[in-house]
Amino acid sequence: MNKLMLGNEAFARGLYEAGCKVVSSYPGTPSTEITEEVAKYKEVYAEWAPNEKVALEVALGASIAGARSFCGMKHVGLNVASDPLYTASYSGVNAGLVIAVADDQGMHSSQNEQDSRHHAIASKVPMLEPSDSAECKEFVKLAFEISENFDTPVIVRMSTRVAHSQSIVCTEERNEMDLKEYVKNPQKYVMMPAYAKGRHVFVEERTNKLTEYAETSPLNRVEISEKAEMGVITNGACYQYTKEALGDKASVLKLGIVNPLPVKLIQDFASKYEKVYIIEELDGIIEQHCRNIGVNNVQGKEIFGYIGEIPQSVIAEKLLSETKESITLNENIPVRPPVMCAGCPHRGLFYCLKKLGVTVSGDIGCYTLGAVAPLNAMDTTICMGASISALHGFNKARGVESEHKSVAVIGDSTFMHSGMTGLVNIAYNNSNSTVIILDNSITGMTGHQQNPTTGKNLKGDPASAVNLEELCKAIGIKRVRVVDPYCLAETEKAIKEELASDEASVIISRRPCALLKYVKHNPPFAVDSDKCVGCKACMKLGCPAISIKNKKAVIDHTQCVGCGICQEQCKFNAIG
Repeated sequence: MNKLMLGNEAFARGLYEAGCKVVSSYPGTPSTEITEEVAKYKEVYAEWAPNEKVALEVALGASIAGARSFCGMKHVGLNVASDPLYTASYSGVNAGLVIAVADDQGMHSSQNEQDSRHHAIASKVPMLEPSDSAECKEFVKLAFEISENFDTPVIVRMSTRVAHSQSIVCTEERNEMDLKEYVKNPQKYVMMPAYAKGRHVFVEERTNKLTEYAETSPLNRVEISEKAEMGVITNGACYQYTKEALGDKASVLKLGIVNPLPVKLIQDFASKYEKVYIIEELDGIIEQHCRNIGVNNVQGKEIFGYIGEIPQSVIAEKLLSETKESITLNENIPVRPPVMCAGCPHRGLFYCLKKLGVTVSGDIGCYTLGAVAPLNAMDTTICMGASISALHGFNKARGVESEHKSVAVIGDSTFMHSGMTGLVNIAYNNSNSTVIILDNSITGMTGHQQNPTTGKNLKGDPASAVNLEELCKAIGIKRVRVVDPYCLAETEKAIKEELASDEASVIISRRPCALLKYVKHNPPFAVDSDKCVGCKACMKLGCPAISIKNKKAVIDHTQCVGCGICQEQCKFNAIG
């Protein structure tokens, strides 16, 4: 049956059809929907793990046990999972193990723009890259076959455009796979030096076999055009851009296997054309490979650069000197940067931090928006879980004065992901640091996924819930308190008192995300224009429901959730 599917949905369908039994992932845009979609199939066990490292270890364990398994993440998540990945390359698999990594060319929702092909090369693990939804499904099924035939994990590289675009997919029945027999084999699965040395030899031999496979695999294909003026070697979403921009003016070598790259196939294709253009987003990996194998009639990065996406218009302009017509509007449309939602529980906390002039070590989550105007209440953001460790280092470097003027902020899901060890470090090394856990009862940034603190699992069933207060105390933090960020006075008082303390402390800022379906809101507020003096104190909160019209504050009742922090802020009792 033909069906229009998102790339991520098609990927999940491929997992189902391939007989995948165990899925463990951590949500990360643009990969999240793969796991959410595959969880809808009752034949597949699916879970959210606390982080990507744990998720990959779960999937590897299931593979060794004999079940086809899967682990999904975004590109920065593969950094977290790289420890088990590199060793899994040595140990290999029993049943197939497929890993999805979704790169974010253009940084639509990420803190960096890394190219995950480097991880595939360094770990010596094969990587496939589909270019549309149909290929997502088929590549996943082939990835399981490659995994089992070559005794290796297989990475399937997604991108934002492929993950979140739609195309036609032909669905098929599930191929139910029996569990493979598990046979105790320490030489294969116990990666201590004596055994790992032998497995490294295997990895190098496997790479040679995979390179031979890439020469003739249908995943790599040549599309010859009789009208071709040039040759193009490309991969992933760039293949679609290339076909749309160049049409029959170029012959194309489409690489579905991006690691290891073929040699003879590329050499033969490049020999047919005076000039060959490499169109690949981010780093010049294919281009450098071409030069390494003696193919020097290629051009790529000097034309297209290393940053962001390479859309059709850029390809047409660079290679055909064609400028595509575009529609422009005469009106000057104001930019609409992302902001925290009306009623976001983080707003009150960040307002207090800014008011107190506190240095804030930030983390990854929707609360990172506390860094932008008008709150401007965040100094650093590095990676998942780094806020707590960075605060400790900051305070150790700058001393007592810093300890009483600096905090770390971290979400509940991020704290479970990789913040706990930073807090252990603070307790263990006697650091007088204040950590604020922003507990909004969900993983908000990636679209409301459950986490170990919420009391529900991926499918919404009841699960054990981590008690943050007890956990922090067990780690060694004696001062732990909970505040409601809708109460500005209470929140400000708690921050002042914990910063004044001479020992480590944790403040849990607890209020559910305003967008959760079960959250019941108060009636919206309104402004009494007769009492409003236009002081704009309420505008300092950065709430999108509040604006100024005719020099008076106005509240949009369709957005307001009645949180009350603007009312508390108004000194003229104009809001009620």
